Amino acid sequence: MIVAWLRGGLTGLLLAANTVIVFALMLPPALAKLVLPAGVLRSACDQALNGLASCWVAANNAWLATSASNPWEVCGLNGLNPRGWYLVSSNHQSWVDILVLQRVFHRRIPFLKFFLKRELIWVPVIGLAWWALDFPFMRRGRGHGSGRDDLATTRQACEKFRRIPTTVINFAEGTRFTHAKHAAQRSPYQYLLTPKAGGLGMALATMGAQFDALLDVTIVYPDGAPSFWQLLCGRSGAVCVYVRRRPVPSGVIGGDPVRDKAYRRRVRAWIDEQWAEKDLFIETRLRQHHASRATANPVALNRGRHASR
Repeated sequence: MIVAWLRGGLTGLLLAANTVIVFALMLPPALAKLVLPAGVLRSACDQALNGLASCWVAANNAWLATSASNPWEVCGLNGLNPRGWYLVSSNHQSWVDILVLQRVFHRRIPFLKFFLKRELIWVPVIGLAWWALDFPFMRRGRGHGSGRDDLATTRQACEKFRRIPTTVINFAEGTRFTHAKHAAQRSPYQYLLTPKAGGLGMALATMGAQFDALLDVTIVYPDGAPSFWQLLCGRSGAVCVYVRRRPVPSGVIGGDPVRDKAYRRRVRAWIDEQWAEKDLFIETRLRQHHASRATANPVALNRGRHASR
């Protein structure tokens, strides 16, 4: 236990130091970007900022590799282009998911950028970094034209993305999975919350034709979703990441997710199809994991059976 806590403290310090150092290096190009008009020099700032963000991920991946308690199982990464444009859709169980996705896709596709609540721009250090990297900030809630404002914000962000290879990531569930949320939603899925079509629909409406593909990601933690502290301590357990490359249908490209109900229904049907397959895959993978563990340790299994009688 003491060793795990020491490891957690050390890796936490490494993460903090990496963040502070990279942020300090990002300040000059970020400030230059703030005052420069659109053009070659501003594009050079964007490339420098994205390069520094990639270095931040690489440093995090180094301590992740040493602290992982089990080898990660990753499938479906063949044929990806680091100079392409991708839309990533993933289930969401823990803050660990973000570091997992960054490690899996590092240098295989462009740096991941995701939709954020507008209030997060005021987060110290990281908020400015998100702004400099052109993460789209969106207003959450109903009324006051928030949907139209979000669409305009997304269009503006995606116009910037057209200039440089980009990956946009969306957690369609909108929040991390918990059993309480699952019960409150009465989700039709066993291992997933009900997906929301809003963020994905906006990305497809504004930039769908430019995406090379949708990368449909399923993250499974067979030993249970780890907390961020457990990850730092090297106690994350098994990690399984399955990536499925899907073409983006023409019917979900270029619509109006705010006013066009038919467009929203098409996006919803497309997401629901993916979620049904994802839920089945999680169930299958968990069964395989528990079966292999029982086969590898039959003594413990028999003890468990006798104890349950």
